[in-house]
Amino acid sequence: MFQKILIANRGEIALRVLRACKELGIQTVVVHSTADADAMHVRLADESVCIGPPPSRDSYLNIHQIVAACEITGADAVHPGYGFLSENAKFADILAAHNITFIGPSGDHIRIMGDKIEAKRTAKRLGIPVVPGSDGAVTEEKEAKRIAAEIGYPVIIKASAGGGGRGMKVAHTEADLEIALQTARSEAGAAFGDDAVYIEKYLQKPRHIEVQVFGDGFGRGVHFGERDCSLQRRHQKVWEEANSPALNAEERSRIGGICAKAIADLGYSGAGTIEFLYENGEFYFIEMNTRLQVEHPVTEAITGIDLVHEQIRVASGGGLSVKQEDIKFNGHAIECRINAEDPRTFTPSPGTITHFHTPGGLGIRVDSGVYSGYKIPPYYDSLIGKLIVHGRNRVECMMRLRRALDEFVVDGIKTTLPLFRDLVGNADIANGDYDIHWLEKYLAKEE
Repeated sequence: MFQKILIANRGEIALRVLRACKELGIQTVVVHSTADADAMHVRLADESVCIGPPPSRDSYLNIHQIVAACEITGADAVHPGYGFLSENAKFADILAAHNITFIGPSGDHIRIMGDKIEAKRTAKRLGIPVVPGSDGAVTEEKEAKRIAAEIGYPVIIKASAGGGGRGMKVAHTEADLEIALQTARSEAGAAFGDDAVYIEKYLQKPRHIEVQVFGDGFGRGVHFGERDCSLQRRHQKVWEEANSPALNAEERSRIGGICAKAIADLGYSGAGTIEFLYENGEFYFIEMNTRLQVEHPVTEAITGIDLVHEQIRVASGGGLSVKQEDIKFNGHAIECRINAEDPRTFTPSPGTITHFHTPGGLGIRVDSGVYSGYKIPPYYDSLIGKLIVHGRNRVECMMRLRRALDEFVVDGIKTTLPLFRDLVGNADIANGDYDIHWLEKYLAKEE
């Protein structure tokens, strides 16, 4: 097991990893920008190192400074959390060259799954069902029209190196295709420095289903069930739950088994999430995230397994602590992402939290690094906390969620709490009857 882990992140995920390390008796080091000097994870860590000014490029994305912090403190491993350098293959390679363990997959696997086109090819080779579309990058309008005609309109054009909805355009007819292709390539080049795009069939009313997987790096793989992340705004997840209200036990077992086998065959090490669009009983691969997800707590709630403990165990060479038959699913869990944003316009709302009170009681968990008097900096993601609720079934879970949202108090800034209070009382949400377009249509009606 590791002696000292450096946590290369901030906010609630840094605190989440820190707590796991303390439970395992591992010394902790956190890095921070000058803007985060008073953050909770900095206060609680065994050691902290300031690595630069507020801009991410000068601090949390500064590989040289993070490696230097490892060498100064004697950290023998780095947990990247999510975001920032968590899916940066170069970072993983540099750490390996310095004999520091990256708590995640190999640089090669990060590269394969970070390229959307190569990821789709790999998924297809591993037996994972994929969305019909181009086999690789599409550069010519003539080729795009041929592929679109074969798979049928509407189609979606996506950036190969993309994410977060950028470089993504829908074409409903051939007349739309030319401008959609040009716009997607332009956005992709500006956002990612790579204008390669590919084409897929655009599904009309899909769910977003993702499967949590783990590999030990030696040919063993397991899955921890699925999460439903269909409530999204601009391709950003807002509300996640496990298990999905849309799947039955047979579908859950089938797609989980496919994913676990694929991870084993790939020789993958650590945590990963294989994401799908699901429509009319069929799963279609969209991407794989080679890291811990923001929404991992709902999986922990229904399995009782600490996924960060598991990450550390696997990275240290200890292998998986469970076999597939050991993983049982208990009840239902929902996570709401509480952001420092206006609940209607979603404009960021940095500032000082004058009062912060979290809900409690059976089945309630809050992952947050903020506190009364804490000043939300304007430089980073607006997530200030996650409310995770667990119940014996979805009905009980929703009852607890409603009560927990009423108890949650964040004063001094605007947050998205009012949005969740509206959603928990909506009939479609109560019935689990929604798709990836539902939230944006709901918000449009509210304007």
